[in-house]
Amino acid sequence: MTTLIKNGQVVTSINSLFADLVIEGETITRIEPGITVEPGMEVIDAGGKYLLPGGIDAHVHLDLPMFNTVSSDDHYTGTKAAAFGGTTTVIDFVSQDSDDLHACIAALRQKADQRAAIDYGLHMNITHLTPEVEEQIPQLPAAGVTSVKVFTAYNDRLRLNDSEILRVMRLAAQNGLLTLLHAENGDVIEMLVEEALTKGDRTPIMHARTRPAWGAVEAVMRGAALSAIADAPLYIVHMNVAGEVDMLEYARRNGLKVMGETCPQYLFFSEAELERPDAAKWICSPPLRTKVDQARLWKGLKDKTIQVVATDHCPFFYDGKTPIEYEGKKVAIPGKELGGDDFTRIPNGLPGVGDRLPVLWTAMVANGAYSVNEFVALTSANPARIFGLYPQKGLLAPGSDADIVIWDPKKSVIYGKAFSHQRTDYNLYEGWELTGFPVKVYTRGRLVVDNGNWYGNPGDGRFLHRKTFSELL
Repeated sequence: MTTLIKNGQVVTSINSLFADLVIEGETITRIEPGITVEPGMEVIDAGGKYLLPGGIDAHVHLDLPMFNTVSSDDHYTGTKAAAFGGTTTVIDFVSQDSDDLHACIAALRQKADQRAAIDYGLHMNITHLTPEVEEQIPQLPAAGVTSVKVFTAYNDRLRLNDSEILRVMRLAAQNGLLTLLHAENGDVIEMLVEEALTKGDRTPIMHARTRPAWGAVEAVMRGAALSAIADAPLYIVHMNVAGEVDMLEYARRNGLKVMGETCPQYLFFSEAELERPDAAKWICSPPLRTKVDQARLWKGLKDKTIQVVATDHCPFFYDGKTPIEYEGKKVAIPGKELGGDDFTRIPNGLPGVGDRLPVLWTAMVANGAYSVNEFVALTSANPARIFGLYPQKGLLAPGSDADIVIWDPKKSVIYGKAFSHQRTDYNLYEGWELTGFPVKVYTRGRLVVDNGNWYGNPGDGRFLHRKTFSELL
């Protein structure tokens, strides 16, 4: 099947071109103005619309066990939601459930390969460092996994100490892997949580107040220092604090190989949400911060101190006792009600994989604050380049995968869970008026979303063997 998309504006992170585009099989084969229609071609008129490279969400958690439940999107429902929002590639995380990293990867792939509706990659969490694990880290690129994640928080669960993080960074750098860092101060958090519980302070706002912003600022600078000592590239995930951006800017100004990511929830919401009656909906880690932090994050995106907007998608039902209908079936999964009146028991995580591009477009492009090229850089091209997928992904060019979003900049919707298709019972952006929305989404040449209709299937996605790290942005 050959598909010809005519009359659209083809957009990359660098430029835009009014041109036609040809898809043959899974690949883009031609992009040029005035391509002649040939017999047998399926012709799509994209007049007045943009052709964007499919979004890449480099930070999702699908089917993740937490607090005696599991995140409500699995590798099918989460990737379906991604596609409806214009995202055609996601990167999930492999939990280190044993010291056999290969077995951990195989176990996740066994679930994801048969469920994913779009292409996906994997990061490897390193949460327990032993000689056996150190021996296997250099083997990860052969398995297609070219990034590892470490934590400075979650004591006695996920956290490594500084010397262990340094050893991981060294091994990663020597073998073409990028290290990702969750930057908070675990010791401070544990102390403040214990104090709050002793005092009986169990309301949701305490989730933010027991994870102080200065702990995150300190952890970013500490991570940057370890990266300098190891001479290793570092990527700070889900940045949410103004001071973190300041530390990242300082590190980059001094020649350190450090990059950063933020998420939409930190750009649009504050810890004031944690004082609402439905505050549990807004519990995530790290927590929401202040308007001042939001402003600094936006500035960091504009001046390229921060390179990526991902989501940290990890949804839970607000009321897991009440079923919702999903693809004609009733579904109920225990969720945030498990916390009751104790913030320490509320599952940490928010939906977002389907919301990211439409919400950001309205805030960035529709209001004229960012060019469409800057939008593509932050949501597609940059993550593709950083995580070893470019130019296969993140670019519309001959030879690239035909991951294409036909985007209508004039389409207005009153947004909410009906549009996002995330398998949960609420949406952070319910009732928001958005301008600009995907109308057709192709993944490797397959039309999976067409004006609100779903044509994808579980297992259509493919595991991506990513290239080793080579590009600092």
